[in-house]
Amino acid sequence: MCEIYSGAEPELFALKTRSIRIDGVVTSIRLEAVFWQILQQIADEAELTIAEFLTRIYREVLLKNRQMSNFSSLLRVACTTYLNQGTRLVLAQPISDLESLTT
Repeated sequence: MCEIYSGAEPELFALKTRSIRIDGVVTSIRLEAVFWQILQQIADEAELTIAEFLTRIYREVLLKNRQMSNFSSLLRVACTTYLNQGTRLVLAQPISDLESLTT
């Protein structure tokens, strides 16, 4: 049953670090290779470079929240939203309930 998930090629989940300029500041972002591929698709569809796309996301988050807590995680969530055709996933259970399942 889990072969579709467990059988992923190691290249897809290999961590890749890229230096990106956001608002004139060079920063390093570390994501799995598959997420970089998805971000490239999103940027291509928007006719933007990855740097332009990430800068837009970064600025929008700062406008809404005034802070950035975990940009890499936000990008992973953005990719899942893209793969779900713009539908954001919602946690079915509170995080505290999920944590109790792992202990």
